[in-house]
Amino acid sequence: MLSEQAAPVIRATLPAVGGALDEITKRFYAGMFEAHPELLRDLFNRGNQAIGDQSKALAGSIAAFAVALLENPDTRPDVMLSRIAHKHASLGVTADQYKIVHEHLFAAIVEVLGEAVTPEVAQAWDEVYWLMANALIAIEARLYQEQGVEAGQVWHQMEIAGRHEETADIVSFTLRHPDGRPVSAFRPGQYVSVQVELPDGAHQIRQYSLSNAPGRPEWRITVKRVEGDPAGEVSSWLHENGKAGTPVNVSIPFGDLVLPEGDGPLLLASAGIGSTPMIAMLDHLVETGSTRPVTVVHADRSPLSHAHAEELRRLVESLPQGALQLWYEAPGESGAHEGRADVTTLDLPEGVHAYLCGPLPFMRAVRGDLIGRGVAAADVHYEVFGPDLWLGAAA
Repeated sequence: MLSEQAAPVIRATLPAVGGALDEITKRFYAGMFEAHPELLRDLFNRGNQAIGDQSKALAGSIAAFAVALLENPDTRPDVMLSRIAHKHASLGVTADQYKIVHEHLFAAIVEVLGEAVTPEVAQAWDEVYWLMANALIAIEARLYQEQGVEAGQVWHQMEIAGRHEETADIVSFTLRHPDGRPVSAFRPGQYVSVQVELPDGAHQIRQYSLSNAPGRPEWRITVKRVEGDPAGEVSSWLHENGKAGTPVNVSIPFGDLVLPEGDGPLLLASAGIGSTPMIAMLDHLVETGSTRPVTVVHADRSPLSHAHAEELRRLVESLPQGALQLWYEAPGESGAHEGRADVTTLDLPEGVHAYLCGPLPFMRAVRGDLIGRGVAAADVHYEVFGPDLWLGAAA
């Protein structure tokens, strides 16, 4: 918790620091990458940097953490910290890198706020930073220990065993170890990082959910090609170069949006490529003969854009208490609803736990509707593909 000396300083300066965080984080990244260009080349997502999403996510996490310390001084915001720590662990982040972040972040704070950063203010915000950083370092150390690896040593070379064209812009790849040894276990809903070498020599990394059940001889990831400016560097590389025998560096699995044990009712709600962790959860439920009530809601643009559509139907039909609702913006599918997904009319059993994955507007709408229906906020879990721009609102 914050010290008695720091708490009133943070409370008094939070509006000013919070209002300047966007500019602070922009200058922070610029300064850090100038001093450490290898971090942008081989660790950070260059696409997210180009459009500013990473800066917004960092600003949101710092502000959310500071607010949490003030509003709930005896409780650490472990849900938010866990989500960040799993992402960091999947990238192989180590404790020494937090010192680099600290150096350049506080240089940016002084640069932006100038004389307002008195020694008292600097000390208070330094305390906030290290409370958050040390908590993340501890969680990440535990994650590495649970996986049986040294800090940051998460990578191993695998190869693509096969590819399947799911839709016009989505391909699934199966992954295996070149020496034939079994792939490691994971929890349904987790993801791996995939690192590829690009033509300019950069080693860029992206996370992809494992889209099949644990215990199979190969892992599977499902990759949507990211269009636009900038286009997705890793997704484009995989679509263009990924074929049987192609080597790729892959991390061990991480992620805290995982299928809970027990027999309680579940709601799995997804949109677009957000269906991938849900497919893994459903595959595991079927493989283990689960009889728990499972309601599945999926939204997509059209039947043609819906990856794993037939697999989704088959898995839900295989569950004794499975129910499926499909929503397509464009008509053309018998038995599917037209328009955007609406969970307000669902028959939700008491004690349901909801798991959401998809674009932020979709998840915000579904979360709000579920809470409006009486589902506890703590029972609504979500996964964001990319920087978590929802931290300040939903952490």
